[in-house]
Amino acid sequence: MPNSKELDEYIKGGKAIVWPKRFAVTKAEEPNCSCFAVIQDYNEITLIVEEKKLDTVPAIEVERGWRMITFDMVLHFGVVGFLARIAQALAEAGIPIFTLSAYSTDHILVKQDNLDKAVYVLESLDLIVTEQEEM
Repeated sequence: MPNSKELDEYIKGGKAIVWPKRFAVTKAEEPNCSCFAVIQDYNEITLIVEEKKLDTVPAIEVERGWRMITFDMVLHFGVVGFLARIAQALAEAGIPIFTLSAYSTDHILVKQDNLDKAVYVLESLDLIVTEQEEM
């Protein structure tokens, strides 16, 4: 397990990209493949969807106003504590997050109202944060 200094060195100079789109986190009746992410466990189905596509999903509950930040770094399975370090820094700043992990990278969702503060916190960890251009 890396120590805090090793983890900070891994993070230093890493890239984080803020998506221009707003997302919603929904509890749904069934999976929907037009979403950014589908999480299906034994108890519920959660869909992460662009807000402008909400009318295409069978949502039961909706939480709007999320912005996505993607860590544009290869996070292999042996990296220990990366997301914990990010979450800790954001928690200390009073910023709630919703986390998603893909095969080789992580994403966090933060509320639009907290975005500027979250970017500041990430930059204080020496991450390079950029805005993705609208596609």
